[in-house]
Amino acid sequence: MAQIVAGVSRTFNEYLLLPNRTGVGCSPEAVDLRTPLVRYRVGAASAIELGSPFTSAIMQAVSSPDLAIALARNGGLSFLHHNRPIDEQASDIRKVKNFKAGFVTSDTNVRPQDTLRHLVWVMRHTGHGTAAVTHDGSAGGRLLGLVASRDFHPDRHDLDVPVVDRMTAIADLPHAGSDLTLSEANSRLWEERLDCLPVVDADGHLRSLVFRSDYEDNKRYPNQLVDTDKRLRVGAGVNTHDYEQRIPALLDAGADALCFDSSDGYSDWQAQALTWAKKHYPEIPVGGGNIVDADAFNFLAEAGADFIKVGVGGGSICITRDQKGIGRGQASAILDVAAARDTFRERTGEYVPICSDGGLVHDYHTALALAMGSDFVMMGRYFARFDQAPGAKLPTKDGFVKEYWGEGSNRASNWKRYEQGGQGLIFEEGVDGYVPYAGDLNDGLAVTIAKIKATMISCGATSLPELQATARLTLVSEQSFQENHASVAVRDTPTTAI
Repeated sequence: MAQIVAGVSRTFNEYLLLPNRTGVGCSPEAVDLRTPLVRYRVGAASAIELGSPFTSAIMQAVSSPDLAIALARNGGLSFLHHNRPIDEQASDIRKVKNFKAGFVTSDTNVRPQDTLRHLVWVMRHTGHGTAAVTHDGSAGGRLLGLVASRDFHPDRHDLDVPVVDRMTAIADLPHAGSDLTLSEANSRLWEERLDCLPVVDADGHLRSLVFRSDYEDNKRYPNQLVDTDKRLRVGAGVNTHDYEQRIPALLDAGADALCFDSSDGYSDWQAQALTWAKKHYPEIPVGGGNIVDADAFNFLAEAGADFIKVGVGGGSICITRDQKGIGRGQASAILDVAAARDTFRERTGEYVPICSDGGLVHDYHTALALAMGSDFVMMGRYFARFDQAPGAKLPTKDGFVKEYWGEGSNRASNWKRYEQGGQGLIFEEGVDGYVPYAGDLNDGLAVTIAKIKATMISCGATSLPELQATARLTLVSEQSFQENHASVAVRDTPTTAI
């Protein structure tokens, strides 16, 4: 007969954290959100450590190169989705790895024979006031000079004259070689009183521009997640079908970490794929999942997974539980798997980080997931709301929304992930919908991080290991849950001072 697992399948909504004593040294500035991404020997350090405990979901509607760049600049990591040709995924990996904070690829470019009238049009189109003049008008052409909006006035100069008449020629233009570091570039900008410093290669072709105006922007991101060459880190999702062809291409493109993506990771197919990946590329971290219990954790950890994703059916876009009756409340899954991870550490001397993937509706759910034992979280709906996510931004009568669709929806055309048999989805395990637009990722994530730090302070913890070691949780009744919310009519217009 069927086995009944003890305990109730519980969600994050059913728990609250109890405050612990907050010491005098417990402040937002003292909180350290660093956390291991990949497996390590106890007493050693993880090969990759996140600066903040956030990763973005392996979804078409979430992890674009723009989002990967923004998240890595904030200490997190994106896993670019794999439901497309290998060369497209590899190309997106390269876009992230080729990004250099402060080194801007010029998007305002003209040829020397182009007219000032054309230049005005280009500047209005891009919104930028400095243009590179290259021999062919491309961002990588041979640099001949720069022309800025202050070099001419549309009402005072003949707009039909060529750009070359108003530009500063390369011979009179301070510039640098491609081996320049950002620190050296910033020093030159200030010491030489420059607004812009072009970077060219040995043949004189433009590689990038460094602007004085970007200096403060780069200071805004002190916890960027970078590799040994100071390039932003990026992850990639892979499947259990074409991994022997896909993995080499993604690593050649520069992927820092891989993750096998499956709605059910407790399978021989994933174990075989993990074994192959670790045999051929032992130096590259490879994660596995998704799973919901201790047995599945041990199965993937023994197969070589460097981190393991926890969660089946809890995502806001997922209907696996409705369709198949498979899954587990996310809080119960995290608590069970975290205990298994700690037992595995005691038995083997190796720590395998776990990731809470799904069930995170509110910011405080993230704090609960971390307190319950998650080393980091993976989110889809949360990141799909931001400008950097690939979904279209659409107007509605109530404001803007962003498109968001699940990998188990027909729109995603990702039928191989769900192993239903046949050559397509027989039934959907995800939906196609919208999420409220939330603006820029940098601003939104800053608020979430501030909330998590505030929660940790109330719990008397300044690090995630300390939070996990000392957190106290209480179950919440239905009436207690209702008490969480405001019980007065909330003002929907700002007050006016008298």
